[in-house]
Amino acid sequence: MRASGGQGGQRVTTTEAAAYFGKELLQWYLANKRDLPWRMNRDPYRVWVSEIMLQQTRVDTVIPYYERFMAKFPTAAALAEAPESEVLKCWEGLGYYSRARNLQAGAREVVARHGGAVPDDRDAVAALRGVGPYTTGAIMSIAFNRPEPAVDGNVMRVLSRYFCLENDIAKPSTRIGIEKLAVSLIPEGAAGDFNQALMELGALVCTPKSPGCLTCPVMRHCEGRMAGKEHELPVKSKAKAPRRETRIAALVAGSGANAGKLLVRRRPDSGLLAQMWELPHVLAPETPGAPAPAKRRGRGKAAQAAGAEAGGRGEIAAGLEQPALLAVGAPAPLPAGGGEPDRRAAMADYLSRALSAEDGLLVRPVAWWGETDHVFSHIVWDMQVFRAEFGFWQAGGRAGHIGGGDGLAAMAAEASGGYGEGAAPDHYRWIGPEEMDTLAFPNVFVRILQAYWRDPD
Repeated sequence: MRASGGQGGQRVTTTEAAAYFGKELLQWYLANKRDLPWRMNRDPYRVWVSEIMLQQTRVDTVIPYYERFMAKFPTAAALAEAPESEVLKCWEGLGYYSRARNLQAGAREVVARHGGAVPDDRDAVAALRGVGPYTTGAIMSIAFNRPEPAVDGNVMRVLSRYFCLENDIAKPSTRIGIEKLAVSLIPEGAAGDFNQALMELGALVCTPKSPGCLTCPVMRHCEGRMAGKEHELPVKSKAKAPRRETRIAALVAGSGANAGKLLVRRRPDSGLLAQMWELPHVLAPETPGAPAPAKRRGRGKAAQAAGAEAGGRGEIAAGLEQPALLAVGAPAPLPAGGGEPDRRAAMADYLSRALSAEDGLLVRPVAWWGETDHVFSHIVWDMQVFRAEFGFWQAGGRAGHIGGGDGLAAMAAEASGGYGEGAAPDHYRWIGPEEMDTLAFPNVFVRILQAYWRDPD
């Protein structure tokens, strides 16, 4: 009843072994499957949306997003016709925003090439924007019951353990072998339920760190368990750790006609987080030998205590409590030595100089506000946030030496060619809390802005 060995996960199973695995797994799935909104029917568009959302994201997190998304874009045609800003806003908080853009681009292809209906054709589905081998297999098997493999991390873990496969699942050759194995196991006429059963077993029972072998429906013939390797499998080489970047952001408060508002900007049309809105911020330069950023996060007791050491409620070091010099020369590297107050003072100075050099935006940082992390697949942003007062916009780049004993009004009056508060470049905008409902922000800025609106002082 065992499968014969092979390399790279490529095994030729006997009819008896395949029948046992498929029969037991299907019986367990039909009795134990979760009631999930994308399982209410086999509409290929609904399956497609769910599979894209579930990439890199937990089921519990996806459910409310999926329900809102389907209510707003119930068909491929509705998604294709929607403004991209609405799609991104509906996706806000899920991360990996290229998924949303690719999904909408794929929906437009479905409308243009297939009359608005996801086709029952493997090659046509695979050709859609953002649809890879796994998503193709999931759509074809779940929606159309075609015997196609849908191999994700859950499936590779289950099959690696069950057949005691010791090849590195991070290698493409291993994935290809496991896809061939998965196809050989699909019971006739039950491709959709079988693929979902494999995923469900990996999600609920054969979990990454604590496999529930005693409740597994196929435990009796699991080679990994019998070899005592259920905690060692699957073999997966470690990915390169994401690099850490310090980003210095400004909560720029408006005055006059913009009192109660904050200054935000739209990101470029391409690249990371394209076209989304954010706080003005700059990438801090790397400083050889500089100490690692403190691990305090947010504005809780630890962060407030740290702020008290620097002058109370996150005040910047004493040297910057008076109006700072703005836009004087190029930004200088951050110092490697000194304590936290000195480090934050240097960050505030760098922030004002860099925003001036990059966008012609003159601001005066007045206090350290808080910090938070934001994790991408390849980068971790260490976000240091400062409260700042608006100065003016420069015309055509860097202005001269702007100092301050007379306040920001005097600074604006001295600005030759300055546009004045409110006349921001096209990609900048003053917003109040109500506009958070319409503009799409990356999750890190949602968290910061929501905290600010709750306690703007």
